Amino acid sequence: MSHNNERRKITVADIMKDKYELVDGMMSVSDAIAILQNIAAKALVVNKKDENDEFGIISLSDISHKVLASDKSVDRTQVYEIMTKPAFCIKSTMDIRYAARMFEQFNISRAPVMEAGCIVGMVSITDMVLKGLTKNNL
Repeated sequence: MSHNNERRKITVADIMKDKYELVDGMMSVSDAIAILQNIAAKALVVNKKDENDEFGIISLSDISHKVLASDKSVDRTQVYEIMTKPAFCIKSTMDIRYAARMFEQFNISRAPVMEAGCIVGMVSITDMVLKGLTKNNL
């Protein structure tokens, strides 16, 4: 009797959110918060200034730690001042088990997803656990 131990590889592309918002680093944190509220997201991707630049990311955590806790004005603080740059990006073809390990190693909870040098979505630990583990019981 043969026993099949093969599991289907679940990739980041299988579980990522393909909706994300790309914002300008010069935007105020106040405007960024409004976008986060409108799209019910926890992070925004910050666009490159030019082709030689890198993407950034701004999260609710960044806003909490670097604006709220520091008693800064959301209207006078710009996204570029508090974003994380370069953003830690994940390949869409990566197995979610490896992606989860990278998230743990680098202490992040979400990242933009890249394919052929372009951002195609956003993935989070929540996506990996709630969508990935239910796909085939890794």
